Formats: sequence, structure tokens, C-alpha cells
Amino acid sequence: MLRRPDGTSIDVTTVDQKINQLMRAAHVTGVGIAIFDKGRIEYLKAFGSRNVESALPLTPDSVMTAASLTKAAFAVVVMRLVEAGALDLNKPIPRYLPKPLPSYPRYADLRHDDRYQKLTLRILLSHTSGLPNWRTFEDDRKLRIHFDPGTRYAYSGEGIDLAQFVVETITGESLTKLMGEKLFTPLGMNRTSMVWQARFEEDFANGYDEYGRSLGAEKWAKPDAAGSMQTTLRDYAKFLSAVMQHKLLTAPTTALMFTPQIYIHSAHQFPSLGTETTAANEPMRLGYGIGWRLYSSPYSTAFFKEGHDEGWRHLALCFEGGSGILIMTNSSNGEGIFKPLIDDVIGPTSFPFDWENYTAYNLLLPLPKLKQHREVVLAPAQLGRLTGKYELSPDVILSVTVEQGHLFVQENDEPKQEYRPDSSTGFYSVNSTDECTFELGKTGLAEALILHLDGKNVRLNRVR
Repeated sequence: MLRRPDGTSIDVTTVDQKINQLMRAAHVTGVGIAIFDKGRIEYLKAFGSRNVESALPLTPDSVMTAASLTKAAFAVVVMRLVEAGALDLNKPIPRYLPKPLPSYPRYADLRHDDRYQKLTLRILLSHTSGLPNWRTFEDDRKLRIHFDPGTRYAYSGEGIDLAQFVVETITGESLTKLMGEKLFTPLGMNRTSMVWQARFEEDFANGYDEYGRSLGAEKWAKPDAAGSMQTTLRDYAKFLSAVMQHKLLTAPTTALMFTPQIYIHSAHQFPSLGTETTAANEPMRLGYGIGWRLYSSPYSTAFFKEGHDEGWRHLALCFEGGSGILIMTNSSNGEGIFKPLIDDVIGPTSFPFDWENYTAYNLLLPLPKLKQHREVVLAPAQLGRLTGKYELSPDVILSVTVEQGHLFVQENDEPKQEYRPDSSTGFYSVNSTDECTFELGKTGLAEALILHLDGKNVRLNRVR
């Protein structure tokens, strides 16, 4: 029997049946579940597939992309450094750097806005920096501060990456090494890393989109505190258990990490810079601590972190006292099971499902039918003129390659996506609804790549 936060129990067989039923109904490829009591892992099981095409099952040790679950792990490492006196949450980050922040190419866009001097690690890790989630979402794809730092909440991956830059500068170590030394090795998280490792090849999961199409694995080559961590159900459950049992941080430091730094009044989590506000969050005291989102549940203070990337949907929800659940899925349909699973297995939690836009699978609108394309055959020379590097922003480069007669597009270190031609310059993704068009110059070589995404046309100039 598994004990719920309210003191009632649920038997393991019922949990297994519920998970299998929800997976089938919501078309979720694979699910890993961990359930905690008094900080200990009491249930750890994986269901479904890690590779549908090869009929390989998902296991508790299958390596998955953690997506934004990475941010919480990074925050704990920062707090360990704070506890050791190596970092100060309140010290303005310019005082950590050998030269002004805008002197670094990645942050040159901030040279005309002195508000960057107000940024601290506390502000960056509580998502109150005023930076966008990602600069690529800006119309001009430039980095800017949208409000005075520390005055309101707006989720920002850019802020987490800036915190990573500061931490790596101060410690003189790469985040890959730092996370290994401060977190993964001490906890025995043997199948976790900030970058892809060859040893993961024996058991890893592909991500799958809403239509069940494989997106492959995300084999990150560079560490990113906002989302590159490769981990497993078992390893991330070890991490959560250690946090709840104060094995990584002292009780006072843990309490500081879970102290609200800002209360959240936005109507929804995304768009992160949306201006619509609501009073609906006030009764639950929805807020953000240092690296974790917080709210008052019917039982105690709750802390949670979600992970959301194409093909990956995760949620870690824990309560003061050591109860909790970890859900990890390799399916873009995964969020559709969060509410019914938590309601049935954990019980009433007052979790802010609406604020997170977590809609139960049975309330979602039907998926639109996929556009039908007529593939054409292009000669090798026609494909070859399209290869090269295309710049979306200084830190986002799309590489176009041709392999065995097929064209692939790759964003930075993310998995390559195959695109097939439906005209001499028009292509469609095999793995998504994305389309693109190449613009040819006078020499016949491509000069630009136009991405057709969500009704928008995004131009990327060829840089080499």
C-alpha cells in the first residue's frame, strides 16, 4: 500500500492499472512514475516504450531529456555553493565578472540598459529578471530587459543561462563537471549528465510528438542549466528524495530555497511576459522560491518543477513532510495525464493545473489532421546548394546537411530533423508540422532559410 499526503492509502495494483489506462487513453508513449513517502522512494516503475519502432520498453534506467527539471537541480548546486560561501545570492552579478556584462558578445544587446546591474543570482533563479524566456521569441531576436528586475515574475530560460555563465566564471569549472561533483556523484546518479555520454546508448528513450512520431533522443554536446540534463526516472527520484531528506543542504538552506521570493499574479505560466493578471493564485499563495515553484496545498507547503520540451513532458510535485510524485514521459501528450493521475493517485492537491495550462486529455480538442504533402525527388546538386549554417540569433544556429540523399536540419546540439521536398525549394518536416523554404541567390546557392512556424515566417540568413 502507498500512503497519500492526506493519510489515506492506495494499493500498488490500482496505481499500475490507472497508469496503463491513462497511457492508452491519452496516447502517451512511455511513462515513468516515482512516489515518495517521508522523503523515501516507495514506488518506482516505468511503463510503455522507449523506442516504439524497435519495440524496446521504457525502464527506470532509460536516459531521458530532463528539459526544465534541469533548472531545479542547478538551483540546488547553486545553493550548495552559497552554503559553502563561494556565492552570494544578493551580490550584483557585474561584481562577479572581470568586465562589464555587455562586453560579452552574448549580452551585448544590454549595453544601453543599465538595469542589468541590478541582476543577482537570487533574481535570476526566482525568474524575476525581466529577461524573456528566450530571445528567439522576440520579434528582432535581441535580448532585452522588459521590467525592473525583482519586481514581478516572468519565467526566463535566459535568466538561468546567465546564472550558469556567472557560476562557471566564478568557479572556473564547466557546468558538466560542477554538477557531477556537487550532485550526481554524491547521490549515485550514475546515469545522469549535463551532456550526452556514450554509456547512455545501451538504454535511452526517444521523444515522441503528439502524433506519435519519433523525434529521437536529444544528445546535448554542451551543458545548459536551463534544460540539457540527461537523466533517468531512478536518478531524478534519488535527487528529489535527497532534497526532501536534507541530504544535500542543511535545513536552514533548504528553507531559504523554499521561501517565496515573489508571488505570482499572472493569469497563466505562458506566455511568460503576458500582462494578464488574476487574483485566483492568491488563496494558494502561488509563488517562486529559488529554483522551485511553491504553493500552499491542503496538507502543507508544496514545491514543484515541471519540464516541457518537444517529446518530453515531466512534473515533480513534493510536499513538506516528504510525500510527492515524479512523472516523466517521452511524449508530447504527457501533460494530458497529469491531472487525472495526480487526482487519483495522490488525492486532492489544489495544484494550479489551469495556471500551468495542463488540460486533461479527455478535454483537449482533437488534433488537426496532418497536412498532406506530395514529395518530389531532387537531384544531389539541388540538395547540395542548400547545405550550410543559418543564423536565427548569435546563439541559435541551424545547420542544414545532406546525408544519403536526405536533407536534415539541426538546431545547435538538438537532434537532427529530416525535411523532405515538396518543391525545388520547399520542404516539410518528417517529425512535425513545420515547413521551410530556401531562398536562392544569383549564384544558385541558398542565401536564406525561411521557417514557417505557427503562422509566422521566420527568416534566417546563411552565415557560412
